[in-house]
Amino acid sequence: MKKLLALVLAVLMVVAVFAGCASSNGSSSTADDQSSSAASGDDATSGDDAASEGPYKFGYAPPTMNNPFFVYIEGVMKDSLHEGDELVTIDPQQDNARQVAGVEDLCTQGCDVVLLCPFDSEGIRPALDACKEAGVHVVNFDTDVTDEDLVDVILVSDNVNAGYVMGKRLVEDFPDGAQIAILNSPTGQATRDREQGFRNAIEEAGGEDAGYVIVATQDGRGETQSALAPAENILQANPDVDAFFAINDPSAMGVVAALEAQGKAGEVYVYGVDGAPEGKQAMKEGTMHGSGAQSPKGLAEGSVELGYKILAGEDVGEHKQYVETFAITPDNVDEYGVDSWQ
Repeated sequence: MKKLLALVLAVLMVVAVFAGCASSNGSSSTADDQSSSAASGDDATSGDDAASEGPYKFGYAPPTMNNPFFVYIEGVMKDSLHEGDELVTIDPQQDNARQVAGVEDLCTQGCDVVLLCPFDSEGIRPALDACKEAGVHVVNFDTDVTDEDLVDVILVSDNVNAGYVMGKRLVEDFPDGAQIAILNSPTGQATRDREQGFRNAIEEAGGEDAGYVIVATQDGRGETQSALAPAENILQANPDVDAFFAINDPSAMGVVAALEAQGKAGEVYVYGVDGAPEGKQAMKEGTMHGSGAQSPKGLAEGSVELGYKILAGEDVGEHKQYVETFAITPDNVDEYGVDSWQ
């Protein structure tokens, strides 16, 4: 009798163990199913409820952190996260291979969403493939990727307009024509768009027939230090140049530094893109003459918001969305202040 009772108890213990394992596996499967449903948009849960199911990990992949624009964006993104969520930042230092490897590492770290501004719009493709393979969502901001179908949504400044309004301003400042130099950064779509917008405005004004001659175009790589040498080279080869257009304010400040070294600051006009605090301060000092202003705050907050919508399975709207750009000049710089971004 005792042997029979012991045998019954042993059988009951085995059944209990297997029941517990089956219950644990079922719970895990349900969590996976819920995540898949939210990502596909089939879950009827509201966005706030779905987003609160985190914590979520966001990856931040700018082209460089050696630019106040991207440092500011990082801070706003951190402030925009829900409580308990995390932002992991990489610094590719304007190197495509570094950025690709960094994004791949963000996937390995388990990021749910990568907030990506590519250094090289075409060369970033392997990173996009890695995100797709890992099931990581991509919000592409500021600079468009070439392979737009590999990202969930694109949020960029109206970069063509940012360059265009600076071209229009130059024409106002030089109604009888000007010798113009351009510092570009041709690897990124955003900077190509800014240059194209600027050139469009010059052509609308009559181009060379109206006396607007582009005497030099060089790659300033979008940073102050890297823009200094090409600006110096242009000034040496073209001592009568009237104005520079630079595709962002850091490279415009490189031009200003080159002009200061030659005693020409304020005499040769400098136009940029960003509306950065240092650019606006230079306008107050008379060494810069305009900037096609962006809103990095709008880009940062909008990118994080779109990331949460994707995670919640909500409709994000148009695949490509734009943040307004506009001209800041010495005429209106006081409206925007020099202490921060607009």
